[in-house]
Amino acid sequence: MNEALRDPQEHLDIRARLTARAAIASITVAIFLIGLKAWASIETGSIAMLGSLADTALDLIASLITFFGVRYAAMPADEEHRFGHGKAEALAALFQVVLISVSAIGIAWRAIDRLGSGTRTEGLELGVGVSVLAIAATLGLLLYQRSVIRRTGSVAIMTDHVHYQSDLFLNLSVIAALVLDQWLGFGLADPIFGIAIALWLLYGGWRGASHAIDQLMDREWDDEKRDRFLEMVKAHPEMQGIHELRTRTSGGVDFAQFHIWLDPKMTVEQAHRVMDEIEAEISAQFPGTEVLIHPDPKGLEEPGQDTTPE
Repeated sequence: MNEALRDPQEHLDIRARLTARAAIASITVAIFLIGLKAWASIETGSIAMLGSLADTALDLIASLITFFGVRYAAMPADEEHRFGHGKAEALAALFQVVLISVSAIGIAWRAIDRLGSGTRTEGLELGVGVSVLAIAATLGLLLYQRSVIRRTGSVAIMTDHVHYQSDLFLNLSVIAALVLDQWLGFGLADPIFGIAIALWLLYGGWRGASHAIDQLMDREWDDEKRDRFLEMVKAHPEMQGIHELRTRTSGGVDFAQFHIWLDPKMTVEQAHRVMDEIEAEISAQFPGTEVLIHPDPKGLEEPGQDTTPE
């Protein structure tokens, strides 16, 4: 493990740089795609292309929100925010979900209107060409975002990633709708794909909202992560039990607090040494985690507490 990553502030600084770069990359791609799709939407008259344009325009707004959200979330703790500003990421993600939902409703409305009017699309080659370019740009961004998410676990970048995943399917849908409409004469293909795109966006918004709400509601770590954490803590030879484990995540910071049972004959200095050693191991294996350990003499039962060993 890189020694620098054992310093929580260093971990947060690295995370802030990665998430900011990912947000800037999203903004750049969105501006490029908006120009392409606006031109193609005017030339083809495709509802699917218009829906893709609307989604990308909202992606740009969402990416800007993500950029400022991750910048604010990376600010160190202060006197008014003693646990840091990490939940700003979850708030930014929820705002993105609102934009996704608005986009989906607008696309569905236009598609239903097109079903009734029977208007056809045109400009097959242009529409397909623009969509292929958009797919290539989006794939590159998705790969980069995925690497950042893997290293940071950012819920804001994760929600932004959902946007651009939907963009990938949007562009594939545009190609399919144009081909079915203009080559095979299936005039309903364009509005049907528009409705499908709207449903996909709503699903992506729901997924993004669930991750953000988990952080805002201080949801416990997933079982696999908790099990790894417990196994690591229990491995200390002088630790005789752990209980009252509570965990949560805020932005890029994990929080864990728990009680440990120690030999009642230990001095305060010896107990402090054990806790320091456990904290050092946590810092090495779970970088960026803030830890609060309470020592108890083995077998102590306190009223109102769950002292069942984990």
